[in-house]
Amino acid sequence: MVDHVDSVRRSAIMASVHSKDTRPELIVRRTIHALGYRFRLHKRDLPGKPDLVLARHRLAVFVHGCFWHRHPGCSKASLPKTHQDYWREKFAANRERDERVYAELTTAGWRVEVVWQCETRDKARLRQRLAETIGRYTKP
Repeated sequence: MVDHVDSVRRSAIMASVHSKDTRPELIVRRTIHALGYRFRLHKRDLPGKPDLVLARHRLAVFVHGCFWHRHPGCSKASLPKTHQDYWREKFAANRERDERVYAELTTAGWRVEVVWQCETRDKARLRQRLAETIGRYTKP
């Protein structure tokens, strides 16, 4: 298959895809900070380098893109029309890695929470969900 955009444009598109400091991640950070919680970012000493780590509460938060991590039932988790075998393999590897990382963190005594990209659109609902989630983990 031939790419429908030239190599310069494709390079620019791929360069704009980031793994850190994405818009959904920044929204989640602001929300958790506004709730009064403090956190660390991308802790390298933890499996999977969670996007946010609330060490006091032993909580690792991942902010996942619906497309890359295959959010079940989400319209953003569509399969590209070209090179489908490649994409299926890529997405399967991403999901397997995610599950392995969650298991490693859980075994090490961490709680894991995933916030999906599409959940960051409704800020009030996100705030309520995060307040309830983190509240479950706070020590009395």
